This record gives sequence, structure tokens and C-alpha cells, in this order.
Amino acid sequence: MRIVIVGGGMVGTLLARHLIHEKHDVSLIEANEERARHASNRLDCLVIHDGGNSISALEEAGIAKADALVCVTDSDEVNMITCGLAASRYPELLKIARVRNDDYIKLNAGENRFLENRAILGIDYFVHPDVEAARSAISSIEHGAMGDILVFADTPYELGAVDINEGSKFDGLVMKDFRTLVKEDSLVTLVERREETLLPRGSTVLAPGDRLHILAKEQDLDRIFKLAGRSERVLRKIGIVGGSRVGALIAEGLLGMDKPGENRHAKSIFSRLKPFISRSGRRVTIIEKDYNLCKDLSARYPEALVLNEDISDESFVSEERIDDLDLIVTATEDQELNMIAAIYLKSRGVHRAIAMVTGSGYAAIARQLGVDVVIPMKSVVVDSILSHLMGEGITRVHRLGDGSINVVELELGPDTPAADKGIAELDLPGGGLVMLVNRGDRSFIPRGDYIFKSGDRIILIAKNGSEAEIERFFGSFQDRS
Repeated sequence: MRIVIVGGGMVGTLLARHLIHEKHDVSLIEANEERARHASNRLDCLVIHDGGNSISALEEAGIAKADALVCVTDSDEVNMITCGLAASRYPELLKIARVRNDDYIKLNAGENRFLENRAILGIDYFVHPDVEAARSAISSIEHGAMGDILVFADTPYELGAVDINEGSKFDGLVMKDFRTLVKEDSLVTLVERREETLLPRGSTVLAPGDRLHILAKEQDLDRIFKLAGRSERVLRKIGIVGGSRVGALIAEGLLGMDKPGENRHAKSIFSRLKPFISRSGRRVTIIEKDYNLCKDLSARYPEALVLNEDISDESFVSEERIDDLDLIVTATEDQELNMIAAIYLKSRGVHRAIAMVTGSGYAAIARQLGVDVVIPMKSVVVDSILSHLMGEGITRVHRLGDGSINVVELELGPDTPAADKGIAELDLPGGGLVMLVNRGDRSFIPRGDYIFKSGDRIILIAKNGSEAEIERFFGSFQDRS
């Protein structure tokens, strides 16, 4: 697959690195000279120092023979215009734009009857980083913020991540004995251990500090998490630090948007997060140091307590009883502040903490320091883009750990090579594993006698770089004709 990426910031380089590793043909365009030089030194692909909204730059990058164009510059307008320029000459090209302005997302949602069922500037998919991050945060809150949670559509199973505490039931457990301890239908899919990620074997011995990714039904995950040493707690008093963008979206999700005085504009943006919303007597406190933004937040969310304060002020924490919260979500635009505030408030008695950071590197640091759930925003955006890039057969791609492990959701087509074959016949690459099958209205973890059928929706886990081998078994996913 040939892909042109416009924008060589963190998202653009993360995306390019992943696609190059998967043997795709990648070209990158970056207007900033220093960024372009940095990308050229670190990526094995063509890097062009030019503006993405330049036809000549797009042509030099090979847009005429490309399958997809992904625009992820810091400017919404440049991303959209670049897609529009490409669409005018290459209408069959798949076009993806990252945008942050809510008005553009509202237009794409089809609220305007003149634009309904029509792509804006020929753009096939908009990716909204704040919505994606808020989606992840709310999903975790709905499960008690005990660990990272990956929810799969139309199935009761979820993939939860939890750290093993010293002295817990999992401490020292040999994986071959896992079934003697955990009776629920479940599967340990991945173990993160310091600098490495392991696809576990029967001989793998679990240790304190290991991070387990466990597939199980929603109602069973909490009990399994307790075996790792995590205690369940109802989260009713929730604080959000930072009221711009992500923080506001999380507040909307927790408070709900179907109440008197709701903001119709915000509702159109937040409707994508509706499936995760459950309002059960929650009290939401928003802490924001910008006075004018606080006035706006108070008007938009009358049910929330909005405090015009600086979270780094120690006296404020004591006076306002912030340390009495069940959960704190730090969602400012300063990732260092998010990490420090989350850790500090946990030390003061807040039971759970969620922190927004930029990338997976900071996420690993924050987890080691004791933050319960860390959401690397750039990685979340890359995952969303990959899900659109991989084709119609793949509905979602999610990278785990340091990004070296992929969870892929796909639907088996009528001509899939795996059809009518047993799971034992397929030697998936890199220790790959079919974790879950959704067949009709049934979802199940496949055993040795499972036979692949056309129409099955499967979720598998495999190491980065195994995409070609996966296609060999399940067919090509890039064909969009």
C-alpha cells in the first residue's frame, strides 16, 4: 500500500514508522525544515521539505500512484485543503484528515441537510484527537479506572490491562496454572515486563510489576483484577483538571447531554461517545485556572462544580477537599503537569487517577510512578488512523505496550483463505493469537476445534511487522473497490 503523509510531527512520524515496519511504501511531507530533517534522519522513507498544500509537493511524493493520503499537520485548515486539492485530481484516493475544530466535525456528522451524505472537501474520514482521547478516558471510568480497557463492539468481552501487586494471587503464578485460579472464561493475551512485551507461554512466571492484558467478559474483569491486587471502588466524586477540549468532552460524557439547557453543538460532537455514558449520581468537579473559560464551563455544565483555581496550589487542594475525590482526571495541555498532579493527588488520598500524556514513552513513566490509567493521546490518534487505513475488512487496529503488539479486529470475507479451516491449521506469525470470535449473536474465545467461517468477526493479537502474514491467511484488506 502506498501512503502519503502530510505533517512530520509526533503523530506523522509515529504513523510513518509503523507503516514502514509493516512494509508499506510511505512518503512524508513536512513544511518545517528542522522537523523534515529530523524525520529524514530517522525514517526509511522519502521525506520532502515543503508545504502539504502544494500540488508539486504532492506529485513529488507520489500522490498519483498512492492509495491513501493522511494529513496530520498542526493546522486543521491545511489538512482539509490538502485533502481537497488531492480529491480534485484523484477522487478515488482515500483521504484522512486530523482536525480539532468542533465545527468541522459537526459538518462531517451530516447535521447540515445540504451536506448530508456528502464528504467535506472529498475527505473520507475525520480524526478528532480530543474525541478519541475522551472516548478512552470514559471507557476506563465506566470500569472503575482500575486499568486500561479496550471495548469491542457487539460483544460482552473486553480487553483489560492491570498491574500485578506484590503478594497478590498472581504474584509468582505460572501461566499453565492460570486456569486453576481463574475459573471465568478468559485469556491472558500479553505481558508487559519492564522493557519487553511477551506473548505468554505456559512456562511464563508472573511477577510483581508485570502488566497483564486479559480478555474476559465485562462482569468478570473486576474479579480477575482483584486477583492481581486491585480493589474495586465506585467512582462517584470525580474531578477533572483542565477544562479545555478533552476535559470538557469528558465532563459532557459524565454529565450527559440530554438534559435541559444542553448545548446542541456539543451534543453533535459528543454523540460518538454515547455508548460509554452511564450517569449514576456522579458529582463532577472541573478545576481550571483560566477565569473566562471557567465562566463558559459554568454556563455549559450547570450540574458541575467549576473551580477557578490552580491545581499546583497546595493550599487549594486542602481548602476545597480535593483529596476527598474518588477519581482525578488530569487533562490539561501540559503533560508533565498532568503526571505530577495525578501522582500528588493520589498521595493525598484520591483513590484513582487518569492522566493524559503525549506519547507512549511518557505513558510508561507515568504508570511506573503509580498513575492508574494513562492515555497517550498521539498513540490513540495513530490507532484511529490505522483503523481507517487498513481497509474495509478491518474495523479497528489498536497498538499495545510500546507499540510493538497489535490488536486487530477484522471480518472474514467470502474468499478468505482461512474459510473452513481449523485454527490449528494456521501458523500465525510471531506467536500471533486469535483471541475472540463473534459469529452471529455469539461471542466466544476459540479453542482448538474452532473452524473459521465466512462472516466471522475475529479479534487477533500479533507482533508488529506481521501484517503480510496475516493477509496471507485472511485475505487483503486494502481493496476498497
